[in-house]
Amino acid sequence: MYKIINDFIADFASFVWGLPLLVLLIGGGLYLLILSKFLPFRYLGHAIQVLRGKYDNKEDEGEITHFQALTTALSSTIGMGNIAGVAVAISIGGPGAVFWMWVSAIVGMSTKFFTSSLAIMYRGKDSAGKTQGGPMYFIMEGLGKHWKPLAILFSFCGLIGALPVFNVNQLTQAINDIVLKPNGFTVDFSSNLIIGLVLVTITSIVILGGLNRISKVASKLVPSMVLLYFVLILIVLFVNAEVVPHYFKLIFTDAFAAENYKGDAFLGGLLGGLIVLGIRRGAFSNEAGIGTAPLAHGAAKTNEPIREGLVAMLGPAIDTLIVCTLTALAILVTGVWQTTEANGVSLTANAFGAAMPTFGKYLLLLCIVVFSVSSLFSYAYYGGKCLSFLIGDKYKHYYNYFYILSIILGATTSLALMINLIDGVFALMAIPTMTATLILAPRVIKEAKAYFKRMKNNAIE
Repeated sequence: MYKIINDFIADFASFVWGLPLLVLLIGGGLYLLILSKFLPFRYLGHAIQVLRGKYDNKEDEGEITHFQALTTALSSTIGMGNIAGVAVAISIGGPGAVFWMWVSAIVGMSTKFFTSSLAIMYRGKDSAGKTQGGPMYFIMEGLGKHWKPLAILFSFCGLIGALPVFNVNQLTQAINDIVLKPNGFTVDFSSNLIIGLVLVTITSIVILGGLNRISKVASKLVPSMVLLYFVLILIVLFVNAEVVPHYFKLIFTDAFAAENYKGDAFLGGLLGGLIVLGIRRGAFSNEAGIGTAPLAHGAAKTNEPIREGLVAMLGPAIDTLIVCTLTALAILVTGVWQTTEANGVSLTANAFGAAMPTFGKYLLLLCIVVFSVSSLFSYAYYGGKCLSFLIGDKYKHYYNYFYILSIILGATTSLALMINLIDGVFALMAIPTMTATLILAPRVIKEAKAYFKRMKNNAIE
């Protein structure tokens, strides 16, 4: 029975991640990039100023600061998507998969600018009369009520897509492979259940406190762990400095040769399969076009949509172009992707262990624990927001209980099933998000031109 379910979900994920979705995500992102004439990229400096709080105003509408909105969004992306997702991509696709993740990120920066700008432009009211932002709201407020089926589709898929099963699954695997097995502990259903129960306790304390507690915790945890992870990767690269140029070059050459690709062909060729793999893992790592990040950015305390769009744009640059690249290089230069059958987070752990035999795996585990746990907080907020849209604000707390129970499921099931399930619903979430964004994009351009004109005239506060 389990095999039947596993095969069905795998087929479902492969089907929805077909050519139409690839065109929608990458083609749509390229369209947005060209439509904007690279406008957001020209204001990266301004985006950093906004992020640092230069334009924060406590009187503006919203719940959290620009910085808290970005760290909340990043806490859901900088995590297993960057550590385990990259490892999955390399184990199947080889070095070339990283290049297509980069393509996804560059295009994704433009996509996130538009989606998160729209999240502020077209905020709506929930059943309690509270201002909310996100794809379901900018679909309703920007396109009109006759587009409500798209908003419902996004919210329904968001209930599943926000479940923590992949993060928990990989965290459990990391604890098993790094701590329990090497020290002679038996790894079985019972040990996985105990890990799940500990995570349930930690997660419950934070998510039951609402968005403010989630954002405050994320804003403290995420930056420090990114810094630690960055330092650790640099040590790995330093130890293997002589081969770094070779593998960096190989990322580019293998992207078109697909010599190390082990997955299924797409459009009749291995290169097509490699491109899809890279895009899928890139989308999983930065979530550009999926619609989760606008749920966090839509809560930012600002009356200027373009500012939040610029801040959101930094997300794919940080999590995919920087963090994912560092992870990929660590796996490649240590050679573990060719010498072990390990997959997911275990492959990354092997890379750290190879470069820093004594303590490498344990420091990586610290990063994994913090990244994973912070992801749990953000996704709980996303799912609750989706449920609130579907059945009303007063019922959204029920999602937290369902969410907490799903942590147990993630800790005790297989990687393949979990990753295919989340991949599949992410794909379905992208359809309403990107459709609405492409239709509303000219309005964002109009808003952006007006904002930057005021900025040049020193008329913004």
